[in-house]
Amino acid sequence: QVQLVESGGGLVQPGGSLRLSCTTSGFTFSTSWMYWVRQAPGKGLEYVSGINTGPGNTYYADSVRGRFTISRDIAKNTLYLQMGSLKFEDTAVYYCAYSPKASIDPADYPYWGKGTQVTVSS
Repeated sequence: QVQLVESGGGLVQPGGSLRLSCTTSGFTFSTSWMYWVRQAPGKGLEYVSGINTGPGNTYYADSVRGRFTISRDIAKNTLYLQMGSLKFEDTAVYYCAYSPKASIDPADYPYWGKGTQVTVSS
């Protein structure tokens, strides 16, 4: 079955960097759409970034464009999110998600990991 496991979250100061990983199994990673979605305390799900793993086309929410970079290692079936210039408002639980199709609406993603906490604090 599909499994997604996030790691790499933690506590970081404003302006700092962090790299999240999502190891995957149970589907063809090399021909999928993979996403990062976050949920801040008391708020709903927010699309962060997406990648078409085959060609490697990447997409970003305006709130993170220029600061975050999504990437994948097809040989390792692993998705990454390199986060830089972190702000207080980036504090959230970060989830990776898989879908066989493209969408910026997290409600369309059928498979999710359990999430990893990112806290930006001084």
